[in-house]
Amino acid sequence: MKKYSVLLLLLVFNFSLAQSINDYKYAIVPSKFNFLKETDQYRLNTLTKLFMEKYGFTTYLGTDVLPDELVSNNCNKIYVDVISSGSFLTTKLKIILKDCKNTILYTSSEGRSKVKEYKVAYNEALRMAFDNFSILKTHKFQLSEKSLEMIGERSSQEPSKTENPKTEEPKLDITFSEPLFAKPLSQPFTGNGFQLLTHNTNIPQYVMTVYKTSSPDCYIATEGNISGVLLRKLGNWYFEYYKENKLVSEQILIVNF
Repeated sequence: MKKYSVLLLLLVFNFSLAQSINDYKYAIVPSKFNFLKETDQYRLNTLTKLFMEKYGFTTYLGTDVLPDELVSNNCNKIYVDVISSGSFLTTKLKIILKDCKNTILYTSSEGRSKVKEYKVAYNEALRMAFDNFSILKTHKFQLSEKSLEMIGERSSQEPSKTENPKTEEPKLDITFSEPLFAKPLSQPFTGNGFQLLTHNTNIPQYVMTVYKTSSPDCYIATEGNISGVLLRKLGNWYFEYYKENKLVSEQILIVNF
C-alpha cells in the first residue's frame, strides 16, 4: 500500500510539473554557457535554441532584442541552461529549466559522448540529453487563468497602437550545386538522422548532418559551424540558416530522399 501511495504522489508531481511547463510560451537561452569560454562556442547555444523551438517554445538567445511582451513581464518565459559534469574521457551534459525566481522546474537526464573532438562530443551529448527530455515532448502552451488576467490588465492600461505593415525579412536564395545522398547515422544515433555526402565524387565527401524532428519535412541541420534547418517545400529540400542577420535558403538535391 505504501508503495502505491509513493507512486501516486510521483504521478501527481509529474502532472503538476507538466502543467507548469505548459504555462510557458517563451524560452530564453543564454548566449554563453558557464562551462565554455566563448559566446555560442561549438554552436551549442544555437543548437539549444533550435531544440527548444522544436518542442514548441518561441525561443530567444540572451543577446536577442526581445518583444515588449517579454520585456514587460519577466515571469512569462522559461530559462534554459546547460551544465557540464564530464571527465577527461567522457563528455556529460544536462539541460536545466528554471523559472524567473531561479527555481529549477526540471533537469534532464545526462547526455554522454566519448568522442575525443570537443565540438562533436558536445553536440552528441546535447542531442542525447534533449532526445531523453521526455517532458518537453508533451509541451503544449496553454494560457493559465493568471496569464489571461495579466494580459487583460496590460491591454486595458496600454494605449491603442496603429500597426505598421510588416516588412518582409531579407532572404538570400542559393542553389547547392553538388547532388548529395543521405547515409543513416551510426550508433548511438541510429534512426535519428542522416549524414549528407557528395554523390558524384569517387570518394564521398561529408557535407552536413541532419537530425529528425516531429515533422518528416523538417530536420535540424549542421554544416561546419553553421546550424539551421533542412526543410521540404513543394517537393524540394532547402537548407535554411542565418548569416549576418539575413536568412539564407540553399536548395539542395538529395538523390535518395
